[in-house]
Amino acid sequence: MASSSRSASIALLALLAVVCAIPTSMTPTPQRRQATIAPIPLAEVSSFKPYTWYASTAYCEPADTLAWDCGPNCQANPSFKPIASGGDGVVTQFWFVGYDPALNEVIVSHQGTDVAKIVPALTDADTLLAPLDLSLFPGMTLPIAAHAGFLATHSSSAPDILEAVQQAMDEYCVSKITVTGHSLGAAIALLDFAFLPLHLPNGTNVRFVGYGTPRVGNQDFANYIDAQNRSVTHINNKDDPVPILPPLLLGFKHPNGELHIVESGAWDSCPGQDNPSPDCSTGAASLLFNNEADHDGPYDGVEMGCQSGGGTAPTGILGLPIPIR
Repeated sequence: MASSSRSASIALLALLAVVCAIPTSMTPTPQRRQATIAPIPLAEVSSFKPYTWYASTAYCEPADTLAWDCGPNCQANPSFKPIASGGDGVVTQFWFVGYDPALNEVIVSHQGTDVAKIVPALTDADTLLAPLDLSLFPGMTLPIAAHAGFLATHSSSAPDILEAVQQAMDEYCVSKITVTGHSLGAAIALLDFAFLPLHLPNGTNVRFVGYGTPRVGNQDFANYIDAQNRSVTHINNKDDPVPILPPLLLGFKHPNGELHIVESGAWDSCPGQDNPSPDCSTGAASLLFNNEADHDGPYDGVEMGCQSGGGTAPTGILGLPIPIR
């Protein structure tokens, strides 16, 4: 379990959230609606491995992902065809877009938090629930609201990502897209999941696979995500505290689709929004009892972060510095 200093870091985030928040009223299977918690087959666990590597690879420098020359991260998906990469890791998290011929789909991946940069730290601490920008999310009016910091960093890359996705779809004649990321990157990817279909042709299949995803929006946002009837999977590791932040009491809520890695290493499918069972993230971790080391993985053997030395490592909980482990 976490040390007292780790708990203090998480408690500080909770305090910041109270000050800022405004409460408001191979392919993974489609979104689950089963009534009970159940382990998923090993074959399904394995089917997520390409996306796990893509989420990890987003920590590598944009120049390296554009050349697809980033050591083990790129070698894990060797046939990938990059289209565009961007971000500065400060105002805009690193991102890349390309085509995976083995999966026959477009991949969009976002970098998680690098606490060596101050702006991502401030982004994550900005836990005000805010309305969505209707120029990016037409029709998504109040009471739908999301984390203001996540919205701000998403908006800085959204136009470029949309352009790159459209280019990939045209170049490779494909209509299937998976958006992915870890930590803050997963939060941005979930916003992409809502954003992209509003600007792409009817029939485009956009899916979300996130790792260590924080809560992104309010109950109405979670309901909107669920109502799309498209595949949403947020994979959480053991006692990772990030998926329970920002707290429920501030009006934040996860959509359906959690897969929770338990101590045995099995992956349990957790039905519902924020399932309170101890076999699921909301019941497994708390602000006082958690293990922040679980945030980086392993996710079926993959630790998050650029392994080539030419990028960043996920070194914080929602942008707050982590005490030495």
